[in-house]
Amino acid sequence: MESLANLSSKNLERRNLKDRLFKGLVIFLSMLTISPIVLIIYKLIEKGIRQISFDFILKTPPDTFQAMTALSNGELIPGGIANGITGTLLMVTLASVIAIPVGVITGIYLYENPDKFMANITRNISDILQGVPSIVLGLIAYIWVVKPITSGFSALAGSVSLAIMMLPMIVRSTEETLKMIPQSIKEAALALGVPYYKVLLRVLIPTGFSGLLTGILLGISRILGETAPLMLTALGSSVINLDITKPTSAVPLLIWEFYNDPNMVDLIWSSSLLLMAMVLGLNLLSKRIAARTK
Repeated sequence: MESLANLSSKNLERRNLKDRLFKGLVIFLSMLTISPIVLIIYKLIEKGIRQISFDFILKTPPDTFQAMTALSNGELIPGGIANGITGTLLMVTLASVIAIPVGVITGIYLYENPDKFMANITRNISDILQGVPSIVLGLIAYIWVVKPITSGFSALAGSVSLAIMMLPMIVRSTEETLKMIPQSIKEAALALGVPYYKVLLRVLIPTGFSGLLTGILLGISRILGETAPLMLTALGSSVINLDITKPTSAVPLLIWEFYNDPNMVDLIWSSSLLLMAMVLGLNLLSKRIAARTK
């Protein structure tokens, strides 16, 4: 009996040791995974916090001479990225207005007709579109909008290219979210005599709102930092422009412009920090909205 007790005690100690080793390995790998993100955030804050101010948000970028003069005097670079902030908000809003209704409706169609030929074709095109390089989508928007519609670079053309990038994520997230809703909920609504369009608007969409919102925010997060398609469509502007038919700047475009000017290096870090803060704020806001909706 004692030998059996000793043997079970040794087995228990061995299992506990394995559990502790495995737990330590999981914690180590988890810390290793998030360390690049932590280091990136730390570096952005360290390098970019100095330039963050009300002027940075409310003023347009300085020219090279102003930046060079400020650096030679040991001062902060004057001006800011107000034209990029307004341009980003304008184009992301327009892209969302275009992409969200189309993406949600398409996702509902795929959910309701999973085996139809057109649904399969649409699903395949959506999957292919998700892997298309952003520069190609910018070229498509250039052909569709820049040349025939606005006859020049514009915020509208930039919004179209960003909307095309958003669509696949919204379509697929909508379809997958609706698949997760129990079929009995839909059947119960139909059994009560509720019209089909009201079942969609009042039952399915509110029930899957959190999933739909997640897909939408993933799409917005993807386009928020895109530069390549905007170089072919919006081009950029040194002033604040709210006319969708005129060239417009964006924060990613300004970061690229600052990168090409050695006197504007400090503004690169600050602009990147602000862009990261916009994405983080957007995600926190979405979680609060989803929690209230539940």
